[in-house]
Amino acid sequence: MVKEFFGINLMEINKLVDLNNCRTAPQLSNSQEKKLLEELELILFNTDWITIGIMAPSDNRAIEALQSISKKYSSIKFRDLSSLHADGYVFLKANQKTGNVFVRSENGLGEGILITCQYNEDNKDSNTFGPLPLDFFR
Repeated sequence: MVKEFFGINLMEINKLVDLNNCRTAPQLSNSQEKKLLEELELILFNTDWITIGIMAPSDNRAIEALQSISKKYSSIKFRDLSSLHADGYVFLKANQKTGNVFVRSENGLGEGILITCQYNEDNKDSNTFGPLPLDFFR
């Protein structure tokens, strides 16, 4: 379901699971962002580590989105990002456990942040949430 808000169509996004069918991050209202962030933080604080996938129109936008996550959560840090470079649309992959970050050029992607919650125990399944807007964590 889509609603109009000041001339902008907003998808009916009330829970993280509502993002599962999105190819690209939807525009979210402030109240939607707040709800989703509260839900995501409950999950993040109970996960052992995360991987982050960022689909962006440039390497700089992807790096900025990743840095916004590290700035918001001091326990999520990555190695030197200054050496990262890819042309055009990119997919950036970051691993909190190892600190490694990779970026590659990739056309045909949507845009947004994907967060995958990982667990040290094999009996717990990882879950991916998103795509969230590139400025979601600012």
